[in-house]
Amino acid sequence: MENNNIGEIDLDKKVYAFELDNVLFPRQDYLLQVYYLFGSFYEFTEGIVKANDLAQFMKKIYLYHSEDKVFDAAKEVFGIDEKYRENFERLKANAQIPLRLELYDNAKVELKKLFEANKQVAILTKGNPVEQLNKLRFIEWGDLIVYKDKIKIYFVDELRHQEIDVIAYLADDFAVEQEEVLIIN
Repeated sequence: MENNNIGEIDLDKKVYAFELDNVLFPRQDYLLQVYYLFGSFYEFTEGIVKANDLAQFMKKIYLYHSEDKVFDAAKEVFGIDEKYRENFERLKANAQIPLRLELYDNAKVELKKLFEANKQVAILTKGNPVEQLNKLRFIEWGDLIVYKDKIKIYFVDELRHQEIDVIAYLADDFAVEQEEVLIIN
């Protein structure tokens, strides 16, 4: 599985901070599983629509329109009550997905190269922190698992909410100059 967001990374920095979604793994791999789980939940609860039909519809809306439109479109087409939005959002944040999330091949290669060069690696991610941490639990690290505990996690939205400059914060936390930090997103 190849990703175009990460090219070959030069080893001239000390800290490398990666976005999670669509940089280390395809976000849709997580969301499509969430859609199937929601479809199963809705079929079990209401019994009026098949899980696979709802999941396939949600997938199409995601792929052709946007993630933000998925629930509203499903609500309109399948007559889903608004009360299920909270279940959907909670599931999206805390899903126990059945399949592991595979890192892009080139992300694996570049991460390994950074770890072997004793570079500092961080994940600097946007969005709901609960959801992002949940995704991290389901990543298939493969032989990179030995380095997993060396990765620091930062949440962009929380830093910006506190009006903290992200690069300055990372540089300070890793005790390096700002020029020594590279963000890959």
